[in-house]
Amino acid sequence: MNKEIKNILNRGTEEVIDKENLKKKLLSGKKLRVKLGIDPTSPNIHLGRSIPLLKLRDFQQAGHKIVFIIGDFTGVIGDTSDKESERPMLTPKKIKDNLKEYINQAAKIIDINKCEARYNSEWLKKLNYHEIGRQANIFSVNEFISRENIKKRLDVGKRVSLREVLYPLMQGYDSVFVKADVEIGGTDQRFNLLSGREMQRHYKQEPQDIITNPLIEGIDGRKMSSSWGNTINIFQEANDMYGKVMSIRDDLIIKYFILVTRVDIDIIKRYEKEIIEGGNPRDYKAKLAFEIVKFYYSEDKAKEAEQSFNLIFKEKKLPDNIKEVSVAYGEIDACSFIKDIDLASSRSEARRLIEQGAVKINGEIKKNIQEKILIKKGLVIQVGKRNFRRVS
Repeated sequence: MNKEIKNILNRGTEEVIDKENLKKKLLSGKKLRVKLGIDPTSPNIHLGRSIPLLKLRDFQQAGHKIVFIIGDFTGVIGDTSDKESERPMLTPKKIKDNLKEYINQAAKIIDINKCEARYNSEWLKKLNYHEIGRQANIFSVNEFISRENIKKRLDVGKRVSLREVLYPLMQGYDSVFVKADVEIGGTDQRFNLLSGREMQRHYKQEPQDIITNPLIEGIDGRKMSSSWGNTINIFQEANDMYGKVMSIRDDLIIKYFILVTRVDIDIIKRYEKEIIEGGNPRDYKAKLAFEIVKFYYSEDKAKEAEQSFNLIFKEKKLPDNIKEVSVAYGEIDACSFIKDIDLASSRSEARRLIEQGAVKINGEIKKNIQEKILIKKGLVIQVGKRNFRRVS
């Protein structure tokens, strides 16, 4: 088995169903149709979602046909596979707004020009009650409510809507429509992925093989999720991306290397051994941050981000590329000022940041929300560790 196939089957995979069958197909040289679907429930693709996209890329580079499905229909309905409560339905307008940059973001990872990109409203909105009834007959209610997260909700008396029962049918029918040989998804998608196999059997297709990938923790240690705001987005500015990677826990360094980069596994194993033997985790985290920024931007951008980070955190100097803002000179209250220069989304957020001691004006921490700030040319404002503005 060559290294390319070995990486497809083993790198960043939690489970492969049916592994021997998929291995046989890969060794035969058969060109497979490999499917990944993503619902645009937020406008950003983050590193957590890059994991299955990178696996899709592995298949593409091995010569297989990849099918990237944007769930403009399923996104409205909402998947609660990873939720402890019912996900609210989103409006078609919200989904349309969210998906505007999805193709461009995915193009950072996969070759869009050689990819079959589809929107599942193309086929799902055409289904009628008769067809949906036939599909629903494939599954039992017991199968659905025995899922761990659904069972937990029912056990504590939380609502489970009938709408949620329909989601696995829709994802499964996606596989039927595009005739998927393989589907990729996170471990939280296991039930939906298996639904695709059953749906394909019903429609007299060979059931798809499945690859599940582990989920990854965000910058606060919880599962990376847009709803928690702990993400590292692939359209993030290079400096901010580098800084956020540097903020992850030390014990996640190797996991990140394996799942969200394509650094050679042998090199990663060497890094892991060196850390265990006493290497400074910060040095390896810096290598990780560099590799991620290089992948999504360029080596030059990665060098700039590294230099900027070191200036701020090692040498305690201001970065060279501080964004200039043009505001009226004079006095203004601190909360309004922070909001006006886009370092907070609202006055209430600005108030919270000031009270937490996260705001510095010319290097001095400001904790008084009532304080008036004298605005003048050259004033430097810092919020958090990496966000700067300079008055022009």
